[in-house]
Amino acid sequence: MHYNSKVKHIAIFASGTGSNARKIIDYFEGHPQIRVAVVVSNRPDALVLDMAGSKGIQTLVINRDYFYNSEQLLTDFGQYPIDLVVLAGFLWLAPPYLVKAYRGKIVNIHPALLPKYGGKGMYGSRVHEAVKAAGDTASGITIHHVNEHYDEGDIILQVSCAIGSEDTPATIAGKVQQLEHQYFAPVIESLLIG
Repeated sequence: MHYNSKVKHIAIFASGTGSNARKIIDYFEGHPQIRVAVVVSNRPDALVLDMAGSKGIQTLVINRDYFYNSEQLLTDFGQYPIDLVVLAGFLWLAPPYLVKAYRGKIVNIHPALLPKYGGKGMYGSRVHEAVKAAGDTASGITIHHVNEHYDEGDIILQVSCAIGSEDTPATIAGKVQQLEHQYFAPVIESLLIG
């Protein structure tokens, strides 16, 4: 497949249900300057792979050996080429070779206000349960650059939402997801084209 060099290409990594990936794909569908070139997952049963395929987006299923013990991913990405790597609910730590090759060009979204509730093992419902258990009155999202450590890259944007005593981890998750869907794609767009 031939790729237009004037168009910016995104690789989306997703492990879970892929709701953020779907929103990003929908946002950039038909965009004149930005394309989602490939969706990468470490789960062959990820629903986002079917959705991406149905929209004509390349998909790639990876395993730990491929991701951590080779640099084949960089070769595979060379066919597009990739301008921005987007982690949208991807649970594996980016390997050093990927961080080095795409330094400043890998972004992640975290469902809390970092540095609180970040790090290995802090994802999805675990984050919202921790926010509730701590009695916090606010939570939110952090969009950040990725470095060699979980959730420690430079922050691009944080947006908060109020948490009431009546909120449960599930309602907190719903509020945070609304923010993810509202802000992630526009931030990606601004990173690529200003």
